[in-house]
Amino acid sequence: MQIYRPCPSPDTPMLPETLTWLQSPEGQAVLADLEARAISETDTLRELTRLRASHTPEQARAAIEQTVLRQRARAKLEHADRLYFTREALEQASSTPIARYRAQRFVGYQHILDVGCGIGGDALELAMAGDNTRQVTAIDRDAERVALATANAVALALQQRLRVVQADVLANPAALPPADALFCDPGRRSGGRRRFHIEQYEPPLSVVLGWRSNGPTIAALAVKLAPGVDTAELDNLLHDPYELEFISLDGALKEAVLWCGPLATPAIARRATLLHTQHSAIATLTPATPRPRPPLHDPAAILYEPDPAIIRAGLVAELAALLGAAQLDREIAYLTAAHYQPSPFARAWAIHEWHPFNLKRLRARLRDLNVGAVTVKKRGSPLDTDQLARQLSSNGSQPLLVVLTQRNGRPIILIGAPVPLA
Repeated sequence: MQIYRPCPSPDTPMLPETLTWLQSPEGQAVLADLEARAISETDTLRELTRLRASHTPEQARAAIEQTVLRQRARAKLEHADRLYFTREALEQASSTPIARYRAQRFVGYQHILDVGCGIGGDALELAMAGDNTRQVTAIDRDAERVALATANAVALALQQRLRVVQADVLANPAALPPADALFCDPGRRSGGRRRFHIEQYEPPLSVVLGWRSNGPTIAALAVKLAPGVDTAELDNLLHDPYELEFISLDGALKEAVLWCGPLATPAIARRATLLHTQHSAIATLTPATPRPRPPLHDPAAILYEPDPAIIRAGLVAELAALLGAAQLDREIAYLTAAHYQPSPFARAWAIHEWHPFNLKRLRARLRDLNVGAVTVKKRGSPLDTDQLARQLSSNGSQPLLVVLTQRNGRPIILIGAPVPLA
């Protein structure tokens, strides 16, 4: 059965008059009614037919599309029920905790440019982070996204602090107005494919860096990068000191941010920052001087798995020093210690025993332990964890964790409790 999609293509633009209608009292009443009915994507055909009896096809389609996108956006954006989206722009938008955190680093700057603003998610947070004198100029070359960003500024009553401008600054750098600081989120997709190299971004990173010379006051620059950015490419391109920050949200690595000029923290080349949607606590780790070298040790009672931002920032050694932990292997990010120490930077499991890698012996040992459901984790192993978990699980009463990793370059197996320590 084919399910109707109210917006079959992300390239189908919303007509300006349709957006104006959505913002009108009539459009707002339709959106409120659809929200109260809690429609899902499977309801769209029925709802579309109902709305077309009293509204134009474009109005009906847009109202349903915005309702579905707002429901989807709630997982990412705090003000989702008041904002306007396209599907592609919503996928590209930063989550509110990340955008808000980044905006706090711009405190003290009165006029900020947001280049490539999309539907305005970052620009809104930049505007809200300042006082009434803060001015944010958001720039995008896409007319529909400019219209949506403008509507979103009005929805949050930020139109006095946030001005949205349509301009192609890649083709015409002179369109950049003078400012105190600049934020840019370059395009990293083309035709549905990711662009991995910084000079394939749109605009290329070298072009963004060149905007710092647009005026004598735009020395402060921040650029959102892919979390898998090749740091060697950055070193080859940037000649001045910079800070590269890796940000995770709820334990998932989300992005990297390049901070340049006054926005970069002196003497800190790397930073790992951990954010959570359920609370406002921020955990951040930076390199230690001199840099510690963790000892190597056999698996002990506790296994630590560093947050992916810690690993990506190359700060496993600093975390090991904080936890009093050792590494199992120089090439593996797992840490081990005799005693548990709570940390926002790592998850931890209790380990009962470990053995050299041997699947036949592992199965026999799990039978001895009356194993039930098995959770499998790995680092440095080629095996399929899901398939192995199904093969190892049995009807016993004891749920267990099996970890496949290495010790001094040799494969080993750890057996422990499947639930991370609190």
